[in-house]
Amino acid sequence: MAAAQQLRAESDFEQLPDDVVISANIADIEEKRGFTSYFVFVIEVKTKGGSKYLIYRRYRQFYALQSKLEERFGPDNKLNPLSCTLPTLPAKVYVGVKQEIAEARIPALNAYMKHLLGLPVWVLMDEDVRIFFYQSTYDSEQVPHALRRLRPHTRKVKNETPQNASLDRLAAPRAEALFDFTGNSKLELNFKVGDVIFLLSRINKDWLEGTVRGTTGIFPLSFVKILKDFPEEDDPTNWLRCYYYEDTISTIKDIAVEEDLSSTPLYKDLMRLMRHEFQREDIALNYRDAEGDLIRLLSDEDVGLMVRRAKSLPTRKRLFSWKLHITLKDNYKVYNTVP
Repeated sequence: MAAAQQLRAESDFEQLPDDVVISANIADIEEKRGFTSYFVFVIEVKTKGGSKYLIYRRYRQFYALQSKLEERFGPDNKLNPLSCTLPTLPAKVYVGVKQEIAEARIPALNAYMKHLLGLPVWVLMDEDVRIFFYQSTYDSEQVPHALRRLRPHTRKVKNETPQNASLDRLAAPRAEALFDFTGNSKLELNFKVGDVIFLLSRINKDWLEGTVRGTTGIFPLSFVKILKDFPEEDDPTNWLRCYYYEDTISTIKDIAVEEDLSSTPLYKDLMRLMRHEFQREDIALNYRDAEGDLIRLLSDEDVGLMVRRAKSLPTRKRLFSWKLHITLKDNYKVYNTVP
């Protein structure tokens, strides 16, 4: 579809909910730690309603979004009359220094997001696109170390809506006012009982940001009834339970790891992480088998076996189903058999 064909009239653009994203630019990169270190892109997002906020995304989240969009709107989907030309995502890189790879991807990812947000309305309103650009509680709680990059001037990107495509404002997170609310400052939103407020972000557990009748501001959660909540938060932080032994179990520690619960780490990454957490070099990694005996981990194959066996165990939200037992390397008394 030619760029000129993608431009939509100002009146069509005004029908979009105020929380729809109109621009996104990478302001910085930051190093995070999972089983091994990785870099996230700190992205400044601007919405139609004038709200600005930061989100933190890994390359693999860009890749997952692109895969879903290609399946839904790509040229191979012959059944979808709303297919369009999607932007090109920079390819995966398997070799190199992680920071240098992340730095090199910034121009291409900025171009990718600019192209993406210039696509027709039905793509902008797609659930996966909206979830990708939402500021989750995890995003809002992050403290950026530094925003080193110049932020280019942003402008509204307008797309053309086909006759058979309609804008569904009911898809946006929203709340109904239960009481009148008059703000005490210019930052706070004024509304009347019965008003429908379109939600932009969570400020904290007691306050929300939203828009009503073209005005944006913050307001207390207790004054409204949530009609449609924000999508489930994409918080990458999960917890790995570890038991540290000397003669007996002396420490139980839950370690925050920003990895999916389905992830299988490499042996060397697990060992490096545990040495860092427990400040000991002379340790061994173990897991407990179905009979209750400790089994020492020595390789990636052992780690994979531990993860596979743990899949049948009961799970808790945000806690890995497998557990690590940390012993001293020369302490064989924790095993049933002493060599």
